[in-house]
Amino acid sequence: MNVANFVTVAKASEIPVGRINVYEVDGVRVALCNVGGKFYAIDDVCTHDGGPLDQGVLEGNLVECPRHGAKFDVTDGRAVVLPAVRPVRTYPVEVEGDDVKVSVE
Repeated sequence: MNVANFVTVAKASEIPVGRINVYEVDGVRVALCNVGGKFYAIDDVCTHDGGPLDQGVLEGNLVECPRHGAKFDVTDGRAVVLPAVRPVRTYPVEVEGDDVKVSVE
């Protein structure tokens, strides 16, 4: 049985609603997104051209890549606006008190 290895990456109180912060977790650049007080973690890489998603705009649950306008749903990774067609990888998130933890396994 695989048990996810969660790593504390941030304090929830330091990431306002509508904000994206990037953290390196076990060698993976993870974009941590605060959507209405709930946290989601995705790869910080646009599947269209490799652009950094943390440099884009987070509106609701959609992040827009700053390079060509592709949009992804951070709750499940789906590509919802062209030119991206492949989803971004998502990662499990746990919040314990003020600690936000991510697993990249």
